[in-house]
Amino acid sequence: MTQATARHILVDSEAKCEELKKAIEGGQDFAEVAKQHSSCPSGRNGGDLGSFGPGQMVPEFDKVVFSGEVNKVLGPVKTQFGYHLLEVTSRS
Repeated sequence: MTQATARHILVDSEAKCEELKKAIEGGQDFAEVAKQHSSCPSGRNGGDLGSFGPGQMVPEFDKVVFSGEVNKVLGPVKTQFGYHLLEVTSRS
């Protein structure tokens, strides 16, 4: 079964998500931005979600994690929790 490791940043608006994406693409560290801005408890760990398989996350999240480019900041992705920036760190 396919497995992925990813990290994410959860915020409450698409505008904030876009702002943080630009900051990361401009050189800010993803983990530091997650620690400062993510409303998810994983933010304390730099947004790290560990390893998971298809179906373990909400569908919108799964779609991006299992089809998006690895090691690239993806999003904003809207779910019932808010807006996410995702970075797939590995997929096998």
